[in-house]
Amino acid sequence: MAQGSESFLAELEWRGLLHQTAGQGLGDHLGAGPRTAYTGFDPSADSLGVGNLVPLSIMRMWQRAGHKPILLVGGATGMIGDPGGKDAERNLLSEEEVRHNVECQTNSIRSLFTWEDEDPRGGARLVNNVDWWRDLSFMNVLRDIGKHFSVNAMIQRDSVKDRLENRDQGISYTEFSYMLLQAYDFLHLYKTADCTVQIAGSDQYGNCVSGMDLIRRDAASHETAADSFVVTTPLLLKADGKKFGKSESGNVWLSPERTSPYAFYQFWINASDDDVSRFLRTFTLFPREEIESIENEHAEAPHQRGAQQRLAEDVTAAVHGPDELARVQAASGALFGKGDLRDLDAKMLADVFADVPSSTHAKADLEKDGASLADLLPETTLAKSKREARDFLKNGAISINGHKATPDTRLVTSDLLHGKTILIKRGKKLWHATQWPQ
Repeated sequence: MAQGSESFLAELEWRGLLHQTAGQGLGDHLGAGPRTAYTGFDPSADSLGVGNLVPLSIMRMWQRAGHKPILLVGGATGMIGDPGGKDAERNLLSEEEVRHNVECQTNSIRSLFTWEDEDPRGGARLVNNVDWWRDLSFMNVLRDIGKHFSVNAMIQRDSVKDRLENRDQGISYTEFSYMLLQAYDFLHLYKTADCTVQIAGSDQYGNCVSGMDLIRRDAASHETAADSFVVTTPLLLKADGKKFGKSESGNVWLSPERTSPYAFYQFWINASDDDVSRFLRTFTLFPREEIESIENEHAEAPHQRGAQQRLAEDVTAAVHGPDELARVQAASGALFGKGDLRDLDAKMLADVFADVPSSTHAKADLEKDGASLADLLPETTLAKSKREARDFLKNGAISINGHKATPDTRLVTSDLLHGKTILIKRGKKLWHATQWPQ
């Protein structure tokens, strides 16, 4: 349901997500009725990263404002590669690799929207630009698209200019042609889906405007009028200036095969106090009043990390679903002594303790009388000597699978979680995973 004539632009404004627009009368255009916009994704990997959540979140806001979203996955443009932000020519992927990446990325997108089969008028559409590019001959592209582009203007684009001025790198005709493909995508969707708005990151502004210009020239050649618009969003950096979307262990992905739901949840929980307000505005659909209430509560008790908690819950539920969120929260509770580790399935247990120190031991040692915990601890990262181990045990600082241990505790086969792991903790935070293979 629409929230007002310019509600979408107003919402982007207060959320800090409006960088630039192109086209005269965008507000009036949006206010005159439901409109269609598209945003595109490059299938250079078999998963979208959390950085892609920025345009995805904005398209969710677009849909909530009563408009229709089109999510374009570039099966054709992915064969070429966008030169923007690249210092060198990227390695071209095979058709099979691109097709696989497209399929994987679309799986991550599906949970975030209401789709056409549920709502024919306002439901989102998922498209792949290879569906129209495969039917275009090179000759037709040169005649019908290339003739509208000035090489003089193209080489002034930052994405091209930076590469041309670096003699060691340069740019191939393949990547140089990328902007033609993206521009034609806009024209195609304009003509076949009444798509009048393209939404993208600020680094794509030049390519987006090329699409507007192509629409205008095509309309002029047919002596018709054309209205098209561009909305760009600022690139998101963390407060420390580092690139958003990276954790200490690398990129954070939307695919559960790349980044487990638990690790995904922890990424948001660990957001800094300096970042969390911006993240709430960017990645959740909470209304302004609710976000400001969350911020006020957080300011009064930042140590409770209430804002990070709300952020992590909302984004994890949106991407991975409420059932997966419940599993993740149960795992987090067990980690901090608010649940039983035995309730975690093998995969979740492995995800939760993937980054803790570990050691491998002979399973036969657990048989009969079992293995002395006091003797075992110096073989882990939790004690340097048997004397230190006995002191920790006497002071009640050691627990096994979440349960307090004593100086006389011996580990036995019944302590194994899923038949292979025993988790030892010292104090409140220091964990060590002992593995006991056959």
